[in-house]
Amino acid sequence: MPWPDDQRAILHVDMDQFFAAIAVLDDPSLKGKPVLVGAGGPRGVLSTASYEARKFGCRSAMPTAVALRLCPDAVLVKVPGERIREMSAKLFDILDRVSPLVQPLSCDEAFIDATGSQRLLGPPEQIARHIKEQARQELGLTASVGVAPNKFLAKLASDLEKPDGLTVIPPDPHEMQAILDPLPIGKMWGVGPATEAKLAKRGVRTFAHLRQLTEQQLTKDAGEDGSRLHRLSRGIDDRPVVPSREAKSVGHEQTFREDLKDPDHVRAIMLTQAEDVARRLRHKQLLARGVTVKIRFGDFQTITRSTTLDRATDLTDELYRPAIDLFDRWARSAFQPVRLIGVSAGPLTHEPPQQDLFADPQREKKKQVEQTLDQIKSKFGKRAVHRGQTPNDERTYDPRNGYG
Repeated sequence: MPWPDDQRAILHVDMDQFFAAIAVLDDPSLKGKPVLVGAGGPRGVLSTASYEARKFGCRSAMPTAVALRLCPDAVLVKVPGERIREMSAKLFDILDRVSPLVQPLSCDEAFIDATGSQRLLGPPEQIARHIKEQARQELGLTASVGVAPNKFLAKLASDLEKPDGLTVIPPDPHEMQAILDPLPIGKMWGVGPATEAKLAKRGVRTFAHLRQLTEQQLTKDAGEDGSRLHRLSRGIDDRPVVPSREAKSVGHEQTFREDLKDPDHVRAIMLTQAEDVARRLRHKQLLARGVTVKIRFGDFQTITRSTTLDRATDLTDELYRPAIDLFDRWARSAFQPVRLIGVSAGPLTHEPPQQDLFADPQREKKKQVEQTLDQIKSKFGKRAVHRGQTPNDERTYDPRNGYG
């Protein structure tokens, strides 16, 4: 059934067992085993338990010692914060390409208002499938996505078919209530054990039961929350998706399992990063006034190099050229194997660049090409098309043989 034009399309994206999934991704020998992520020792607490460990009653925020008693065969691991931040940044890069209206809830969870993205990316369910596929391709992880006309229903939906789920709660009132009515009230946002126990005394155990009570009756049992529960039981939630505060820069970085010893290989990756950064700038209708390159070595020492641009830009080659100049100035005198490389653009501005007296036809042509590539990548994924040449020379890069 087509999504009505007058209805919001809200998605809730929640990565499945995020920390544990990263641990398994980095160490495939953990696949299928009960994995606990957290600190050991008498005061240690879990960050995440894999689904295999949850079968034994293990859960996040549980003392590690308790979890190990419940599941003695569990494998306790730590996931470096740097690795979590890297994967989280990649996730939000995917979400930012879908809509500028992204509200992070944590490092692996967010609301997205995709109402304005349907003309380019298709109906909401198709957008949800696109996000799941990009997460699988670019992160190697699975996501559960809920699609609904508001935030409450979208978050509720994402939890109904975990892991790797996709649930749509349609805006049609009859279809919506058919999904909501059998659900236990414990799944309702804000209903804790105390409220659930009070309502259970009245025989209220499902959304359908709750819907039969008047607002006054609910207020008597649940206090100030009564009005909210009355609305939520009917699927009513008018809260907007509120993006996080405006970023001062847009960047992309990548950590390698093995240090890169070939400068040309690093340069090729920087081209891809510059493309990603430029595309995100255009998507957010922002321009960058500077470029920064971040380089980390095998011993975790990190350096940054920055430059200011002559003109604010959102074009790939106008970001890539200065980034490569910064990299080459360092590499010519001090190159060593690279563990991490990153390209970022900032400070950012919404202001249009100062107009030249005579427009540059070549630059206008580049803008048109970039816009066409953006549309292709938004629809088919960022791997659908890529540059065969670097912007500042005529050589092509082959990952096996370097530049030719």
